[in-house]
Amino acid sequence: MAERGSKGNKGSIGAVQLLAELPQGQWEESAAAISATHERRVKRRFPFKFFVSKTEWMNPIPHPRRSFIQSMLAASAAPLFLPSRVWGASVGPNDTIRLGLIGCGIQGRGLMGGFLKLPNARVVAVCDVDTTRREFSKQTVEEFYSKQSGSEFKGCAVYADFRELLGRSDIDAVVIATPDHWHAIIAIAASVAGKDIYCEKPLTNTVFEATSLVSAIRKHGRVFQTGSMQRSMREFRIACELVRNGVIGKIAKVDAGFGGPAKACDLPAEEMENGLDWDRWLGPAPMREYNSVLSPRGVNKHFPMWRMYREYGGGMITDWGAHHLDITHWGLDMDRSGPTEIHPSENWNQAQEGAQLVYPGGVQVSHVSVNGVTFYGADGQVYVNRGKIKVTLKDKVEAAFMAKEDKPALSEQLDTLEKTLLSNARVRLYASSDHKADFLNAMVTRKQPIADVETGARTVIGCHLLGFAYYYGQKFKWNAANNRFDGGSGDPRWLHREYRGAWSLKA
Repeated sequence: MAERGSKGNKGSIGAVQLLAELPQGQWEESAAAISATHERRVKRRFPFKFFVSKTEWMNPIPHPRRSFIQSMLAASAAPLFLPSRVWGASVGPNDTIRLGLIGCGIQGRGLMGGFLKLPNARVVAVCDVDTTRREFSKQTVEEFYSKQSGSEFKGCAVYADFRELLGRSDIDAVVIATPDHWHAIIAIAASVAGKDIYCEKPLTNTVFEATSLVSAIRKHGRVFQTGSMQRSMREFRIACELVRNGVIGKIAKVDAGFGGPAKACDLPAEEMENGLDWDRWLGPAPMREYNSVLSPRGVNKHFPMWRMYREYGGGMITDWGAHHLDITHWGLDMDRSGPTEIHPSENWNQAQEGAQLVYPGGVQVSHVSVNGVTFYGADGQVYVNRGKIKVTLKDKVEAAFMAKEDKPALSEQLDTLEKTLLSNARVRLYASSDHKADFLNAMVTRKQPIADVETGARTVIGCHLLGFAYYYGQKFKWNAANNRFDGGSGDPRWLHREYRGAWSLKA
């Protein structure tokens, strides 16, 4: 059967080669086994060395830190990995947390603006492959702190290479807001460098990246917040508490609404202005000519559409699915599990909706186009979206706020739901009102934040599995405990892709 968007059996991602085997095992075991398989295959194709042996990893050659970093940067395009023991201890409750921003596009600047306003954070460095974006972000930071202090502030450094930023021992945490195909490499490098991490959703661009990232964060003991900020919005928490407490009865199905899948990048070549390191923007992705759809020049005020091409993202299935499938998982108590079966839609290679994920207990989660999440229970329904909620019990509407002009106000209706339907709730979910502040607090307490690394990984794996239904048109079974296909279904090659050049996920 031909793949979506393919010619014959060549596949829709062209020269991007896929990993051939996914052994059994838990997060750490499966990540290590896949890495070993991948290393053997790549070594046969590339005669030069870019994987670090276990001996070299555990016993690095003694070297002054600054010259060591410089020599690593000059050596190759391989990520900079330093043992976490090189770096400082955790922050204290009265410490100012020093942050570095990696990725200065519209999402990164939005996150930066939020962290700038938090009194216990200080943005001290920004990094982007685009000169205009990084200089604009530096200017924004310095103007903010100058206005705040009443005196000139010139303390925000700029970097074109994230490895140089990670080499600074005075930075406590990084905020990653790059295109998706960079998330895992940078986040794993940051964990090895001893940084805590706030990483945008969708967490990774492949399933293997997700398992590898969970393994790395656990190995190095870092605090990790996935940028699934809907968990810090009250309407979503209350909706999920209603579901988790059985208020609408046993759940039979869920509609999760977001856009369709990605496709192979087919954009034409364009002339590129100076100031963008295009090779570094591509990083582990296949080499191709520049196109402004992928990385618009200047300080863009829109979300670039690199996310709609499989080399860099998973389409709206991962982009918005990382929000609404995340809430689906929260409501179904699936943050440490996942689907067992995946069913394609009819006309799968043209469809934009209709595929299904089946979860333990037979709960069917249908991908629909109407934005939001609807839980269907034996006794009622709960619909939730940003700034919206509707709760129906036995055909009686208990709450309905679907437009700004609706009355009572959303906050009042949420208060009523808590008082009338959740007064004796046995399940109380993690309550956060500020996703970024929750991350900083977790850095101090060393406890998991509201959207920890495995939560983000389980969500994005679900998104990727859904995407496979549109790319390959097959029904398949999934073993969420071991992150592998079951029953002879699926194809392990779907779970990862080879990186260009010397980039790897070594942790």
